Amino acid sequence: MTESNWNKSVSKSGRNEIQPSVKERLESLGKDSTIRAQGIVGDPLTEGVPTLIPTNSEKVIEGSNNTSIVFGRDRPSTRLSGYGGAGHTQAGSIDIVVGRWGFQARSFIGEERAYVNPSFEHDAARIYISQKTDIDRNFRLAGGNQLTDSDGKSAIALKADGVRIIAREGIKLVTRTDVRNSQGGTIDGVEGVSMIAGDDDSNMHPMVLGNQVADMGRALADQVGALNGIVDSLLSAQMLMNAEVSHHFHFSPFYGLSTTPSPPVQARGAKTSADHLQNAKAGLVTQKQNIEKLKTNYLCVTGARAIFSRYHYLN
Repeated sequence: MTESNWNKSVSKSGRNEIQPSVKERLESLGKDSTIRAQGIVGDPLTEGVPTLIPTNSEKVIEGSNNTSIVFGRDRPSTRLSGYGGAGHTQAGSIDIVVGRWGFQARSFIGEERAYVNPSFEHDAARIYISQKTDIDRNFRLAGGNQLTDSDGKSAIALKADGVRIIAREGIKLVTRTDVRNSQGGTIDGVEGVSMIAGDDDSNMHPMVLGNQVADMGRALADQVGALNGIVDSLLSAQMLMNAEVSHHFHFSPFYGLSTTPSPPVQARGAKTSADHLQNAKAGLVTQKQNIEKLKTNYLCVTGARAIFSRYHYLN
């Protein structure tokens, strides 16, 4: 492959276009230096890399392409920030960062030094581990439906444009494994999982439990079936009554005077009333009670078979 074709293939593969101002600085380096600075086939690359403002207690391991691992104490931004800046003990941290200051770092090329603090908002991607930190506050996250806040506790945070957790076999999200937290505090309740799209927890809902929903569906179907039986009994009794009335007639020799009651209709009417009372009315009363029990068991948060999770929420 010729050098020209190689350059074309690299361009098609998505290599960043060089901004005019950056290109001018590269050209000022001279032809040989410019070639070496383009990073082709893994060669060193000249690009904007800001420099972390370190504290005296931090150990920083830096790569050549805006990558670093910082061993220190809790520090979400400036040297005065976090529990490290406040002088707390038991606040050790490991901050793994790639792309410090993200796309804005491009403007740093050619500068002598561009010193920056950690930025949980602007840095491209990071894994942050701290023994003591205010993780939700530092990353500006919505609280969700957590029973307790996350301030002053150990935490791990992953942040990037896209985060993927991949397992060849299975993934578990497990809470409440111990009776005390990392600070020695007693864990009284059971925390769950909050899934918050758009970092907006203003309309959180409890997740539903599949087996409980299925049980409620079956119970509701049983009640619909029972109602069907009640209506069928009611209609059957009424049809017999209607048939008796439809075939009944009187002959009266005295025009305008009422006749005597019909014994067959009287008998059928009494039987129909009894059937309505025994089968329909009593059945409807029982079913109303069953429906109330169903609502209490499945649709109340405290119900024995509540379909709502007591721990997990989403929006």
